[in-house]
Amino acid sequence: MRSNETILPEGVNNSPLSNLNDLGQIKIPDATERIYCLTIIGQIEGHQILPPQSKTTKYEHIIPQLLAVEQNPKVEGILVILNTAGGDVEAGLAIAEMLCSLSKPSVSLVLGGGHSIGIPVAVSCTKSLIAPTGTMTVHPIRYTGLVINGHQQFDYLQKMQQRIDQFIYSHSEISKEKLEQFMFKTGELAQDIGTILIGQEAVDAGLIQAVGGVKEAFKELDNLITLGMVE
Repeated sequence: MRSNETILPEGVNNSPLSNLNDLGQIKIPDATERIYCLTIIGQIEGHQILPPQSKTTKYEHIIPQLLAVEQNPKVEGILVILNTAGGDVEAGLAIAEMLCSLSKPSVSLVLGGGHSIGIPVAVSCTKSLIAPTGTMTVHPIRYTGLVINGHQQFDYLQKMQQRIDQFIYSHSEISKEKLEQFMFKTGELAQDIGTILIGQEAVDAGLIQAVGGVKEAFKELDNLITLGMVE
């Protein structure tokens, strides 16, 4: 055995797919395509494991893929397909921060939904698109754990909200005032506050840059690659 080989647990194959499933990591993709497609579906799972009946995207699987894309000279751009209900705030922001810090152009496409913490992920790319029937739900942080009634807990939640808000309006064309207006709107969501934006409404609000589908997303990414643009 060569000295630089990794010893894997019995029954684990040394393949990119096996590493992703069993260890949460992958080798640098030996891709021949210039565009890498990344899908974020279901709920973004963070530090807490969600129930088995929930469809999830694990952030410990996404982060190694983004690192691999950055290191692979054959990959010239990344297309991010989103259909997510949101999920863990820390995990969602981590993915968004990694996407916006890539040296390669990226395009996000919201299909179905890009709700809650999926919004920072959607706006983190160089260009963002949404399908005509795609939806985005803007609302404040929902906290399902134990909440201690005290100033420290309130301050913590407020800081978390500020982190999300600042990322959104610094990576899109929406203003802070309009974002907060959508976030705290009453009467639209049952038993909650917030706003649902559909397709063109998300573009008009300044969250997303254009309405389109897969064809338009690939065209945008091809143009960015040709021009060598990363914002």
